[in-house]
Parts: sequence; structure tokens; C-alpha cells
Amino acid sequence: MIYNEIKHVVENFRFEGEYIAAEELTAGNINTTYKISCKRDDGSIINYVLQRINTNVFKDPEGLMNNVEAVTVHIANTLKEKGIDSTRRVLRFIRTLDDKLLYVSDGYHWRADNFIEEATAHNSITDPKHFYEAGRGFGQFQKYLFDFPADKLVETIPNFHNTKKRFETFKKSVAADPAGRVASVKEEIDFLLEREEKMGKIVDLIEAGELPLRVTHNDTKLNNVMIDDVTGEAVCVIDLDTVMPGSVLYDYGDAIRFGANTAAEDEDDTSLIGVNMELFRLFTDGFVSEVKDVLTENEIHYLPLGAWVMTAELVLRFLTDYIDGDVYFKIKKPGHNLIRTRAQKKLLEEMEKHYDEMVAYVDSLITK
Repeated sequence: MIYNEIKHVVENFRFEGEYIAAEELTAGNINTTYKISCKRDDGSIINYVLQRINTNVFKDPEGLMNNVEAVTVHIANTLKEKGIDSTRRVLRFIRTLDDKLLYVSDGYHWRADNFIEEATAHNSITDPKHFYEAGRGFGQFQKYLFDFPADKLVETIPNFHNTKKRFETFKKSVAADPAGRVASVKEEIDFLLEREEKMGKIVDLIEAGELPLRVTHNDTKLNNVMIDDVTGEAVCVIDLDTVMPGSVLYDYGDAIRFGANTAAEDEDDTSLIGVNMELFRLFTDGFVSEVKDVLTENEIHYLPLGAWVMTAELVLRFLTDYIDGDVYFKIKKPGHNLIRTRAQKKLLEEMEKHYDEMVAYVDSLITK
């Protein structure tokens, strides 16, 4: 029974009220997550989120939590300065009885935060307005952190979006051919080699000082923005484990790559894959409406490059893993990583057809 399995963990956090129930939340793919219910003295119920951090993925949980606390405290202070109630608009982490962010037991690292009530993390776009609001939510995340010194954060996953380093790793895998698969994917390899220079452009722009380092979320899927159940508006950005220094182009780009795709990330029938330009415009409208006054014109102009690079990066990562013998991404069937590669390749080709249109639309918002 879950209640008894984690009772010894719950009692080490400063939860308000008496622990009465636990429910496992299974939407996430990395950490193990529970909804904890506690009963106050007046009989009311208060809920929390309890998570066991996957230290196979996040090898520096202390550094991760230092990042998360620094960012959430900054957002809370910014909201306070603006006279905005932060109760449901930022995660608040519950400390342990000995005033720490993590409770460590039997080698497991646990953390807890507030549960955002009367709001939903949607896994798919059933209402286009939700994607507009996701844009606003991630835009607000940037707006509230634009003056945060991003270089003070640790890289929880080093070189996560360093496409130049990833490309070097890819070429080494092609040369080594550890699983004997290179001959069967020559077309996909050539496709990437033709695009190598453009794939490194964001890294080049950062190194040249043409794009500033920002606090980036690095997992900007729709379900990482809580949407209010009544108003339909973005409430709070969640799942901050990959918060790191980077370019805002990464966050915007990954949201477009995932959300404006007309098919699943691993769609086998590539004829179904395209770019939904209505959803592209909705997310972009929401995002830019929040960041227009805090980002540079250069950053806004290059937003479509972020979508292109993030899609190309996924082609690169899936193909590298396929060549290596499927050692990183979980696969559900033989050839799954090759299916993913070809799906993202098709999406990139479709994005290239719309690229000039995307740039023109984003540029039009700069002068509005």
C-alpha cells in the first residue's frame, strides 16, 4: 500500500496537517511522483507533491535543487514586487525537519512542493487556446527571470543543447559503427551532414555574444504548464529539473517542435507529419506577448531558428542512439529509434518549407 510505503518519507517533511493519503502520479517519465494529502486541524485538506529524484538521470540532485530554489524564489519575489499573488503561480518547496531541500534515505533523494489546485497539465492539445496559453506561460517564465544571472546556475545535464559537441559524438558513432547499422542509414547520415553548420548556429551566436545566456527550462512541453480549470489561463510552469543556463531559442524551439507537429514524435507514417502553422502562430503570439519588452530583437528574430535547431537535434540524437544500439532512449519495439529519426527528419523537412514564413511572422511581431 502506497500510504505505508512512503510514510517514513512523508514524516520527514514540514507538511501542514496529518498525513492521510497518497496517490502515485504516473504522467512523468523520469522521477517517481506522489500526491500527498494532509488533514489540517480544522478538517480541511491540503495537498502536496512528493518526488523521488531519478539520480541515474540527474547525478547532482543537490545542484539541481539549488537551481530550482534560486529560480522559484526569484520568481516569487518578482511576483511580489508586481503585486501578484504567487500562491498558485510558482512552485514552493517544502523543507525537511532539519531545514533541507532534500531528504535522503537508503540512497534515494526526495523533495516536496505545493500542489497546484484546480489546474491541469494537458498532455495533448484538445483546445488550441491551451497552446496559446502555454506560450504565455513559458513567456512569463522568461519575463520573470530576465534579470536572473543565468551563469549562477549549474548545468544539471552538461552540454544538453550543445549541438556542436553532439555532432562530434554522432560522427564518432558513425565511424565506430558499434551495432553494425551504419550501412542501413546512409541517407539519414548524409541528411545531417548537409546541415551540420546550421545546427551549430545557436552555439556560435552565444559564443559570439550575439545571443545572451538566459535561464532556460529545457522541457517546454504543453504538460509542463498548469492551465486553470476555470479561466483556461496559464497558471504555473512546473517540472524545473532541467533549468539551466542556455538560450531562450531552445525553450521556444522545443515547444514548437513538439506542439505544432501534426503527428506523434514517433509517427511511423511520415505522410501524416507536418507543421500546423495555426498552432505555430498561437504559441508565438502568446510567447512574444510576454517577452517582447525583455528579450533582444535578435533573440525574437531568431526564434524560428530555435525550432529548426531543436528539431534537427532530435534527428541527431535519435539517429546516434540507433547507431549505438539503442543505449539511451527507451524503445518500445525494434527499430523504434530509427522510426523516431525518420519522423523528426520529415518534420524538419516540413519546417524548412515554412521557414521563411515563420521568420516573417516573428519579425512582424517585433514592430507591433
